[in-house]
Amino acid sequence: MTVIDPGEESGAVLDVTGLSVEFPTEDGIVRAVRGVGYRLERGESLGIVGESGSGKSVTALAVMGLLPRSARVRGSVRFEGAELLGLSDNQLSDVRGRGIAMVFQDPMTSLNPVYPVGYQIAETLQRHHPDLTKRAARERAVELLGTVGIPSPERRVDAYPHEMSGGMRQRVVIAIAMANDPDVIIADEPTTALDVTVQAQILDALETARAETGAALVLITHDLGVVAGHTDRVAVMYAGRIVETGPVEDIFYAPRMPYTLGLLGSLPRLDREEERLTPITGSPPSLLNLPPGCPFAPRCPLRREVCDSTEPPLHQAGPVGHLSACHFAAELVGAGADQVFDAVGADAEALARFADTAPSTEEDPA
Repeated sequence: MTVIDPGEESGAVLDVTGLSVEFPTEDGIVRAVRGVGYRLERGESLGIVGESGSGKSVTALAVMGLLPRSARVRGSVRFEGAELLGLSDNQLSDVRGRGIAMVFQDPMTSLNPVYPVGYQIAETLQRHHPDLTKRAARERAVELLGTVGIPSPERRVDAYPHEMSGGMRQRVVIAIAMANDPDVIIADEPTTALDVTVQAQILDALETARAETGAALVLITHDLGVVAGHTDRVAVMYAGRIVETGPVEDIFYAPRMPYTLGLLGSLPRLDREEERLTPITGSPPSLLNLPPGCPFAPRCPLRREVCDSTEPPLHQAGPVGHLSACHFAAELVGAGADQVFDAVGADAEALARFADTAPSTEEDPA
């Protein structure tokens, strides 16, 4: 995954450029997604992380063409070189499931409660393979249920969604997603509301789906810990845009954005077991009335005058492919990163002390 220039040619399986989504409301325009761009190569995995309301799920729904008609979508979404934005729902139905498949956040609402799970898997198969017999589709459904780890698939194929646990329902949705060997699987917070043991099983099922289909994976989550061992690259979203992106190792060990440091600081760590978790103070801004400048500025320990007037673009902030949207990303190196890690979420006096000791780069914010 690489954040790309709009004019750059790409041979990627999924190429998103300048994606923006707005929702008209009685109070004004909600700018839910603002210029998101990434490229996903075949077999690659991308983790998209951020707080609730950062635009992660809306980005995925825009790619799938599943937003309500009132949504205003601009930019470009290219799948295997073909533009998806602007296609009719019937045309997109030929891509959904076979080209790009999605694992939704709540399987209880994405599965039809009045049909057995086997019927729903078979329906997906026959939509893209009309010559497939009902018997063959059922046999394939049993095979898929076994592949994702559901015990006694021959019996469970006739079960209804309400007869299954949350973890088993999520595995059914994964089975539906992998049924037609898609090129891309988008998993929208697939481990939400599941206990830790079941989360691990669901992530293993996703890895199995990738191995079986060879699909690229977009894993959307609010938990950086989930993406650590399951993605190649990470994109951190805040206030509708990507604010940092890079290889997993760079994001975890050499972050260049105070917001990313705040997310890391809120994770339990075995090497800091005697210390309290460090939450990020404040709340995300309203996407209805975004303030000028950097949206993270009111919560940021590096905040200075330029942050209140100019929103920083994504720019190179480390090795090739590591980009950050922070005016002072260069300060988050070595000991400076430790200082910010301790300052994020601290009280006002601690932030003031950090600001006094941090080197000034206001003359050259880039």
